[in-house]
Amino acid sequence: MDLTFTPEEQAFREQIRGWVAQNLPRDISHKVHNAMRLTKADFQRWAGILGKEGWHGWGWPKQFGGPGWNAIQKHLFEEECALAGAPRVIPFGPVMVAPVIMAFGTPAQQQRFLPDIMSGKVWWSQGYSEPGSGSDLASVKTKAERKGDYYLVNGQKTWTTLGQHGDWIFCLVRTSNEGKPQTGISFLLIDMKSPGVSVRPIITMDGEHEVNEVWFTDVEVPADQLVGEENKGWTYAKHLLAHERTNIADVNRAKRELERLKRIAQAEGVYDDTRFRDEIAKLEVDIVALEMMVLRVLSAEKNGKQSLDVAGLLKIRGSEIQQRYTELMMLAAGPSAVPFVAEAMEAGWQGDHVGAAHVAPLAGTYFNMRKTTIYGGSNEVQRNIVAQTVLG
Repeated sequence: MDLTFTPEEQAFREQIRGWVAQNLPRDISHKVHNAMRLTKADFQRWAGILGKEGWHGWGWPKQFGGPGWNAIQKHLFEEECALAGAPRVIPFGPVMVAPVIMAFGTPAQQQRFLPDIMSGKVWWSQGYSEPGSGSDLASVKTKAERKGDYYLVNGQKTWTTLGQHGDWIFCLVRTSNEGKPQTGISFLLIDMKSPGVSVRPIITMDGEHEVNEVWFTDVEVPADQLVGEENKGWTYAKHLLAHERTNIADVNRAKRELERLKRIAQAEGVYDDTRFRDEIAKLEVDIVALEMMVLRVLSAEKNGKQSLDVAGLLKIRGSEIQQRYTELMMLAAGPSAVPFVAEAMEAGWQGDHVGAAHVAPLAGTYFNMRKTTIYGGSNEVQRNIVAQTVLG
């Protein structure tokens, strides 16, 4: 196993780095580097830039309009974008539902949905979690009854990230109560502008509107928006979750935020504290170890080998690292980390230079990151899955 990059891969990295430097809007990268609020327009502007290049679906094969990159090239692309301060691509369309449509959708569905996902014009949301159905997705209760050429959908989804922006939502719905819970689930694509769909905000403790409840009241969904076979949705859901959990690890963002942590520590005068430097060093070691794990998986994929299914393990380590770097940022800033008024910061009065007391919404980010070990399947459940995979 060779974890070093070939000259061809290094040349590819340089190509991507140059392209990103020329095409990433500076106002957006400034926001990302300083953890400022990104708007829907910011996300879609970057998605549109990528889409014109055929890179919004950077992991897609050529037959569906993607670049057809191998695993190493995809990793290098993600790394260069993250380090340059590109916003994280909203994954629900290009990373999550698109692979399901490619693998299990009809040709008509592929032609209908994939081009708009690639272009970044259509914003997708995820309808998995429900009250009482978080890590136990097999217990979903949102019901879809077949009524001739459409399904009648009633129920509720919750913790729908950025659902207030959604144009479409992919949902797990219950189409049968017979047999095991997993066997009665189907995978539906629903237009969020349909009559009967309502989105209610859940305001988090940092004052942000990131998550939502989505209600379905007698929503008519055309039957041709069912992906694959009825009652086979559990298979498609597992296919999607492997992409989601690997995406959550996000080692490239961790590398970028490690450098931000060092800048904050230096600006706040704690970088020379030996005990604090020890904590930064331990975090850096863990980030390198996570990157090595990712590269091992990519090396196996590149050589056509069947690697161990480590999506759950990547999710566990990546999410814990995200919590640790936000905690260390809070410790570096001390009391200065607490106040954060987004509107005031965006207006400029909190300053424009590096330092937690001036530009970093550390408290809000810290509290927001507490969720990372829960969503995408709680880490406790992921440990059970990893143990079963390794030990049998």
